[in-house]
Amino acid sequence: MKATSSYQQQGAGLYIVPTPIGNLEDMTYRAVRILQESDIVAAEDTRQTMKLFRHFSIETKLVSYHEHNKQTSGERLLADLEAGKQIALVSDAGMPGISDPGSDLIRQAIAADIPVIVLPGANAALTALVASGLSTERFLYYGFLPRKKKERREALEQLKYETGTLVFYEAPHRLKEMLQGVEEVLGDRHVTLARELTKRYEEYIRGSVSELRAWAAEDVRGEFVVLVEGSNEERPDAVIQDSDPLEQIRRYIEEGEKPNAALKRVAKERGLDRQELYLAFHEAD
Repeated sequence: MKATSSYQQQGAGLYIVPTPIGNLEDMTYRAVRILQESDIVAAEDTRQTMKLFRHFSIETKLVSYHEHNKQTSGERLLADLEAGKQIALVSDAGMPGISDPGSDLIRQAIAADIPVIVLPGANAALTALVASGLSTERFLYYGFLPRKKKERREALEQLKYETGTLVFYEAPHRLKEMLQGVEEVLGDRHVTLARELTKRYEEYIRGSVSELRAWAAEDVRGEFVVLVEGSNEERPDAVIQDSDPLEQIRRYIEEGEKPNAALKRVAKERGLDRQELYLAFHEAD
């Protein structure tokens, strides 16, 4: 066990700097100062960050750090941090490290005993949650669901009995299919769609999943935060673990899953060998 303090007034370290998710007035004084004082600013998209730099008259050296160059760029940034430089990390919008490659650089800095200083600031998920009208006592941030229907369904199945509000991000062209998957797996729950947060056309659309599916059938635009009411059903874990795994497979098939998908799911849930379970299931039938 090792305790560390990351707070510094100034100096070497990796500074995580949130940037506005739409409205530039949401930039904090401290965030502007850190960007101005840093030796380097690492940005997900330098073209996007340059707009911010021009607005606040920031002239710090800007380098790219994104999903496709994070290994080579990360090595250079880590070497600069170890040499005593102050580096600020920003994403295109919001808090770096949330659903972006910044989390990798943060872990590398921590492993190298380099101070990591996180500034508070804009975040789309929390902004939408507070205004959603859904429970804020407990919530689960998931980010983007898988694009493929089968994988998306499997992910939602894992969330079916989560009692907290579920928070997702989704692109406009996938919203309709995403809501369809939510209704099929989680049921017709209460949902809030938060669109274009802090921007000119900011909008909250609240209703049941079926109502919002009808709304999303039209051509929709903007980036969405999708907030789904948590489950009020009791998780049947105890029943599942005490039951015969073959009966569990049959139950999943009766609920609409294909036999191979049901086999795979039971093997994963119980930590069983899938091939042995496959043979036992077909021998029993």
